[in-house]
Amino acid sequence: MKTEPDAAGMSQGRLERITDHFSSTYVEPGKIAGCQITVVRGGQVAYHRSLGLMDREAEKPMADDAIFRIYSMTKPIASVALMQLYERGMFQLLDPVHRYIPEWRTLQVGVVADDGTVTLEKPDRPMNMRDVLMHTTGLPGGLFPDNPIDAAFNEARAAHRGEQTLESITALLAAHPLKFHPGTHWNYGISTDIVGRLVEILSGQRLDDYLGREVFEPLGMVDTGFSVPEESLSRLAACYQYRPANTPRLMDGPFANAIMRPRSYLSGAGGLVSTTHDYVAFCQMLANGGQLDGRRILGRKTLELMTVNHLPGGATLQDMAVGGFGEANFEGVGFGLGFAIGQGPAATAMDGSAGDFYWGGAASTAFWVDPAEDLFVVFMTQLFPSAAYPFRAQLRALVYQAIDD
Repeated sequence: MKTEPDAAGMSQGRLERITDHFSSTYVEPGKIAGCQITVVRGGQVAYHRSLGLMDREAEKPMADDAIFRIYSMTKPIASVALMQLYERGMFQLLDPVHRYIPEWRTLQVGVVADDGTVTLEKPDRPMNMRDVLMHTTGLPGGLFPDNPIDAAFNEARAAHRGEQTLESITALLAAHPLKFHPGTHWNYGISTDIVGRLVEILSGQRLDDYLGREVFEPLGMVDTGFSVPEESLSRLAACYQYRPANTPRLMDGPFANAIMRPRSYLSGAGGLVSTTHDYVAFCQMLANGGQLDGRRILGRKTLELMTVNHLPGGATLQDMAVGGFGEANFEGVGFGLGFAIGQGPAATAMDGSAGDFYWGGAASTAFWVDPAEDLFVVFMTQLFPSAAYPFRAQLRALVYQAIDD
């Protein structure tokens, strides 16, 4: 990518602090094999670097067209897809989900006693479409199960892991209670897979087909999908597991490598691979208010609806989150329809602007969009888990200090 920092109102010299920091702190000591960082402001690429290796074992330098597992950075894409159908009048945010998934009409809430027994009660209100976009559904299956409702669902799911589809997981969820009354807590987990299933139900298309036609093709996201074609496998960056005080371990097995072949389970929560080029196109569309190069993906007002804090009473994730994990800090952070929403530097204790929106992925990938500065950043690497190092907060400081106008 050609960089024009002056045209973006940013200092080239100060932007090079990004290179110095990530090279000396992470790449050269071997904490990560490599990374790719892109900063865009005012539609101009201010900074783009490919640092280190995309495959340590093969000694392969990080290539500009490297393909990355983006895991939970799939979620904003799936959320945009569902909101495209909202724009066509196919649902309202306060519609009960059981209007579209009838087998969920009788879902109940499980109340866990001190001895681990579960009793059932009727939810205070039905789960609605906004809950699904916000992780306030109460659905079981969290990443770090700490109660018998999660454990029972995860056990049932594991028994059918090789043959799952979005349709089958939706049917399985009908047989398990919710962990809390919809809208009362924020719990990171399976909700965005249901976003993907709702896209299928409302559009009458498989999720991969819908995303291809309505998002990827219009945006030129030619390397984004639920699997890597055989002819592109040489471009797939290796994924590594963080080990304290040790060199990261190359990850093998289905978590890292299921994307090497087509799959039946099209996870809207975390199934996509992509490239920096493709995700930059997605972010530029968001920064432009829903359009890119004359192709409108989403209406400007729809995007505004998605990128305000919908947590009740202006609450933050710190107030409402259960389970202890999400691809964002909780302090001073709200949540919209598929995105974390920063409440401003004083609230988050980080650089940024009130109303910036963002998310990240399990292998430490991240992005944010700052409408106040007409700026966005895409960070790609492949280190699991994403909490291993404070990449995101450090990158924010390094980016904002380089603004020069």
